[in-house]
Amino acid sequence: MKSDIDVAIVGGGPVGLYLAILLLQKGIECRVYEKKEKPDLHSKSLGIHPLSLDLFDRAGITKRFLEKGVIIRKGVAFWNREEIGQVTFDRCPPPHRYILAIPQWQTERILEEELCKLDPDAIQRGAKIEELQESDGQIHYRLSRNGEQVASTTRFLIGCDGKNSPVRKSLGIPFTGGPYPDTYVMGDFTENTNFGSDAAIWLHEDGLVEAFPLPGNKRRWVVKTTSYVNDPQPEMLKSIAQSRTGISLESCENSMMSSFGVQHLMADRFHEGRILLAGDAAHVVSPIGGQGMNLGWLDAEAVAEALSNILLMNRNYHDEFRIYTSLQRRVAKQTALRAELNMHLGRRDSAGAAWKILVMALIKTPARHLLARIFTMRGLGSWPV
Repeated sequence: MKSDIDVAIVGGGPVGLYLAILLLQKGIECRVYEKKEKPDLHSKSLGIHPLSLDLFDRAGITKRFLEKGVIIRKGVAFWNREEIGQVTFDRCPPPHRYILAIPQWQTERILEEELCKLDPDAIQRGAKIEELQESDGQIHYRLSRNGEQVASTTRFLIGCDGKNSPVRKSLGIPFTGGPYPDTYVMGDFTENTNFGSDAAIWLHEDGLVEAFPLPGNKRRWVVKTTSYVNDPQPEMLKSIAQSRTGISLESCENSMMSSFGVQHLMADRFHEGRILLAGDAAHVVSPIGGQGMNLGWLDAEAVAEALSNILLMNRNYHDEFRIYTSLQRRVAKQTALRAELNMHLGRRDSAGAAWKILVMALIKTPARHLLARIFTMRGLGSWPV
């Protein structure tokens, strides 16, 4: 039986949008169904790692990201308020020896505009998948949009619909793991430091502080808290930042405040029949280190490769999906371990003299180049260092 489309993608965030671009570039028909009527303007994730920029190069979409983002070529490290060294990315593989800082809403806007160049009808907003089932070698799904119910079919369906993925839940795939004890507050403020385009991190005895440059003369501040803060206010973050770093944010305007806890969750498998999971629908890692969104793009690249092998080269989809699950689960586990290292360095119990000596040894010796590669996600899975 002929399906209405080759691939249906549920979720129009960074992962779903990028996946659709890759599929259309390969000549594979697809649709993205996103329940939100318009993009969320929360800045959310902001770091695009070199490995992702390498992928964007191959897709031909890097230029606009570079035009909108801030290039971070190094990070300055402090122990309490004492500067202990710098980690630079100049020894990382070319051409992208830096991390690009850009708010997630801008990332999504660029991806959506690039997608619409390929197919103006590729993304369907305000669309919610109500029901799906597999039979007759295809996926049957019911779509709710603008108060109407539409039945359709697809050869394959990809769930890119986030941590609370309805697609994953409908398949009954366990999502195992749990929360870490770590909690944070973050906020975006107008810039008033002398760091310029550099990032800064304070490994403080009272808890981690991070500060990253943003476009528009702003800086993202992240502070570790002793417990989850339900209603974070700018004054609270300003007070914590000043007490730990000595930098006053009193004159700075705030444009975003948010609290977050940290979890590590993994789907027991990333596929069921003709349905695949990608991004946060498949795995959730700590956002400290900014790897989650980039991990999702690695998923998208692997999904596009698998579907290309199936739809264009007539390979067996069971085999391709098993390979996808095996590889991407391994990559997700490695990413989670690196994120745990980032969190551990920012905990109060890591503020002793022994940890200081270890961190200084890493930063002040050639080992800092390895540290830079780890921070930029090199060497994951089968990806080259």
